[in-house]
Amino acid sequence: MVLQQILVFLVSTLFSFYIGAVLIRFLLAWSRADFYNPFSQFIVKITNPPLVKLRRIIPALGKLDTAAIVLALLLQIALIILLVIIQGKSSQISANIFYIVLLAMIELIRTVIWIYIIALIIQAILSWTNNQQGNPIAGLLDSLTRPLLRPVQRYVQPISGIDVSPMIVMLGLYIILIILGPSPF
Repeated sequence: MVLQQILVFLVSTLFSFYIGAVLIRFLLAWSRADFYNPFSQFIVKITNPPLVKLRRIIPALGKLDTAAIVLALLLQIALIILLVIIQGKSSQISANIFYIVLLAMIELIRTVIWIYIIALIIQAILSWTNNQQGNPIAGLLDSLTRPLLRPVQRYVQPISGIDVSPMIVMLGLYIILIILGPSPF
């Protein structure tokens, strides 16, 4: 029982970090962030091996890196199947393959939401410390969160010089998480 929990934890953690890296790469490309940034280069280097091979089969659709989405989906499906096998419920896999794919897509959406929430929190902390100038992460976070913040900033002006749009966006993201329901893993 304890070994099973440890194995579930290790498999979940390793897959989740890599899936997160693939999704961050997708989001950075989608938001046209600086790929020469040291953090971007780190993400590119750890995600390049499978993506280079997958891009030979799956071309990009405009500015959407479809290979990254397919890779993240395949990894999420593999994670779900591995967790089901580790937990001794492997007979449920073949009967519920549609459910597994749907669950994988929901988990990817949930991961993207958490990436944005964490990015907004880090961006807020950096703004409080006046450490944005020269910080390589600050520019990336700005590029990453700008597509979510800009529409809110059009309607909500800063209050006494304080931009509340990140809080409004985070509230909206949390509401989406509530609608998606709890993760079964």
